[in-house]
Amino acid sequence: MVNQRIRTEKRPKVVVITGASAGIGRATAQRFAREGARLGLLARGSEGLEGARRDVEALGGEALPISTDVADPAQIEAAAAMIEQRLGPIDIWINNAMASVFSPVKEMQPEEYRRVTDVTYLGCVYGTLAALKRMVPRDHGTVVQVGSALAFRGIPLQSAYCGAKHAVQGFTESVRTELLHDHSNIWVTMVHLPASNTPQFSWVKTRLPRKPQPVPPIYQPEIAAEAIFFAATHKRRELWLGLPTFLTIVGNRLLPGFIDRYLARNGYESQQYDGPVEQNRRDNLWEPVPGDHGAHGDFDDRATGFSSQFWMTTHAQAASVAGLVGLALSALILFRRKQAG
Repeated sequence: MVNQRIRTEKRPKVVVITGASAGIGRATAQRFAREGARLGLLARGSEGLEGARRDVEALGGEALPISTDVADPAQIEAAAAMIEQRLGPIDIWINNAMASVFSPVKEMQPEEYRRVTDVTYLGCVYGTLAALKRMVPRDHGTVVQVGSALAFRGIPLQSAYCGAKHAVQGFTESVRTELLHDHSNIWVTMVHLPASNTPQFSWVKTRLPRKPQPVPPIYQPEIAAEAIFFAATHKRRELWLGLPTFLTIVGNRLLPGFIDRYLARNGYESQQYDGPVEQNRRDNLWEPVPGDHGAHGDFDDRATGFSSQFWMTTHAQAASVAGLVGLALSALILFRRKQAG
């Protein structure tokens, strides 16, 4: 057992990422590639997957792109089997794939709710099952669920996505408690992200009069990838990225009625920008939009790649020391003022 663990630790990590062709999944693949990981890249679009493969290999990793619709459990299972056959035992599985529809509830169609749920929630469930099927016998591995501040707080115009992310949160808590009951060494973590500058806003299905956008403030996909990487390599139960995520989750626990009214006033306008939606706009709800869309969306000029909240979360000891130093300096200043007075 000891020798097996040593061999596992020394070999390159085998990491599976769903939704790897663009956005946060693409940035996460790049982040793991810098560590020399061997990556199973799952998504529907072949051009985006090929672009992700090139990124990974240019950064020193190894990539196996597999065209996969995560809403189909048979496709996920086949992809997992191929990854283990070609790359080796899976160490980390990251459930990142998502779909959404920007629309008032009264205009939503039942099949749209089903599709968003199949991808965003059940895709996470199927990925977790495929991962656990392989990790449990080895008693080794980490599953990362990519969540959202919207897993705790629903907002207008994204009811299908918010509902699916709430479901992922509940599912993950159930899985975690069962693994604890079994005294398993498998770790399950969830990373809750803020609004991010990804291509999804260019291809998400929408019924809004103007172009959809992430609710500001907007974060670059690389900081989200860094949070996912940190969660995958440190035993954190949960990780919140960005002050907006913190304020959304905590604020909703303390003042849910106030936030209802705030979102009713501001939630429509904050998700739209820059003129009317283009005619004949293509969306990716049922089929991928052709092309390689990369990690970034159209909001580079408004997005930030740094979060002081994330730095403090991941540097708890340094943050504690800085806080103590700050308190000491404040006390010293007050003491000197009293002496001078």
